Amino acid sequence: MDTVKDVLGRWGRKVGEATRKAEDLAGNTWQHLKTSPSLAEAAMGRIAQGTKVLAEGGYEKIFRHTFVTDPEEQLGNSFVCYLSTSAGPVMGILYVSTAKLAYCSDTPLPYKNGTQTEWSYYKVVIPLHQLKAVNPSTSRLNCAEKYIQVITVDSHEFWFMGFLNYDGAVTCLKEALQLHS
Repeated sequence: MDTVKDVLGRWGRKVGEATRKAEDLAGNTWQHLKTSPSLAEAAMGRIAQGTKVLAEGGYEKIFRHTFVTDPEEQLGNSFVCYLSTSAGPVMGILYVSTAKLAYCSDTPLPYKNGTQTEWSYYKVVIPLHQLKAVNPSTSRLNCAEKYIQVITVDSHEFWFMGFLNYDGAVTCLKEALQLHS
């Protein structure tokens, strides 16, 4: 009887953990879609990004194609998120490698060059030895709104939000900071 109780207790804990993870994913996905100015645009952006990842052979290949990398540099993880900018949130991918944090927008953004409108991907590259702090935070008004503030040694701040895997991103970024502090 004790064995049955132990098995059912372990199974109950596993179901509870799986339920919590599913609820977190659903909440994070909804928050990710709501962060965009257009829900439909965000959903289509995720579909387009998924198609690009499949077509180009995965995040590792996209990372190496998008950023200058050393041959021994390894991509640790990548996270779908938004970068907060003065023009509003920009959807993209945050990459964490053995050498840097690198962010690239999903689509090119317009900017003025004189009288011409030009387009360019929004990119941020922070060498890991330049990281000073990684600060997770939650909105006081809406606990579903979660952010990660990244501060560099020269006091530049970057705010990332709308993560599909917020907890994984926090853990990965904190580990990257600890390894290079």
